[in-house]
Amino acid sequence: MRDEGSAPDGSAPESAASEGAAPESAAPWAVCVGESMAALLPDGPGPLETVGAFAVSVGGAESNVACALSALGVPSAWISRVGDDGFGRRLTGELAARGVDTSAVGIDPVLPTGLYLKETGGSAHSADLGTGRSKLHYYRRGSAASAMSAATLQEPAVARMLAEARVIHLTGITPALSETCFAMVRELLATPRGGRLVSFDLNWRPALWRDRDPAVLREFVNAADVAFLGADEAEAAFGTGDAHELRALFPGPATIVVKDAERVVTALAVDTEGGVTAVSEAALVVDVVEPTGAGDAFAAGYLAGTLHGFDQRRQLRLGHLAAASALVAHGDVGDLGDLARLALLDASEEQWSAARVTANGIEHGVEHGVEHGVEHGVRISGGISLGTVDEARTP
Repeated sequence: MRDEGSAPDGSAPESAASEGAAPESAAPWAVCVGESMAALLPDGPGPLETVGAFAVSVGGAESNVACALSALGVPSAWISRVGDDGFGRRLTGELAARGVDTSAVGIDPVLPTGLYLKETGGSAHSADLGTGRSKLHYYRRGSAASAMSAATLQEPAVARMLAEARVIHLTGITPALSETCFAMVRELLATPRGGRLVSFDLNWRPALWRDRDPAVLREFVNAADVAFLGADEAEAAFGTGDAHELRALFPGPATIVVKDAERVVTALAVDTEGGVTAVSEAALVVDVVEPTGAGDAFAAGYLAGTLHGFDQRRQLRLGHLAAASALVAHGDVGDLGDLARLALLDASEEQWSAARVTANGIEHGVEHGVEHGVEHGVRISGGISLGTVDEARTP
């Protein structure tokens, strides 16, 4: 019996390489595996029933990470399945245009590409979400990506890409999509590393786990080399959001990165003597445009720092800078530029804690009459000004 959504003759789905994917080149350093969808973005704030028109875009946790990694100069790829439809072609085309290798994406002849609609707050309607808030409405049950399985990993293009990767990135969304996706993620995490790192972002989605036992996520987190956990997500899924308790709960990963409610991120890494070294870094202050995509951007920045050989503090800072780029953009991926060269990566604690990301470029300045300047070599779709601010910090 063929897998649901496979070709009628039981063969593997067609590759997206024939649908405008970038030609083969050097093997991607980072490979992100999971579902992405077409996205319908409203032309204004307010409940969906009040929206006049929607613009078509694309989005998804794993492809967001792939796009952000590519923007940071890390050759990246995305592995998934899409429908043989306009949304699927739009999705692979947009990712390829952002420098992401989509040559191993399967095209399903039966099942459709998933879809979500974004609702944004800021209108006067009584049912409005509230200014600065947004909500995603998903239509993904029975999607092409939900038919991924352990057999997907044996497809020649997929197997080759995974074997040559330096980092494989997964999230807790994928195993919740279907039993076959669950099996695929379990096999990926159980496969001998061969020098690769496997990162796993919890990305807790309670609606997806409504009919499944989320306790299995403990197995996946503990099997990763790098695990990203939001304190609030970990509290809901595992009963604690405390960074040190989570480190004790998950001894498997070499590094656990925990984002707490105070917008401080702590990396707890196993050192050469078997102990744990903790490094914490507060997020930059950000004038938020939209709150979506920041977690994916942070993971991309942190992983880019890992691949570039940065120390723990610079990895965290690059993650924060990438997250800021998403927070001041209208889409899920901001205009990152060459963040790895930013002087802020090596700024003093005082300069870092006083930095502010707005929507006007990257500005550097110091109070008390010292010259203020603008750094145009990098754009975060926002700016960083050094001064005393009271806004909440947002990762």
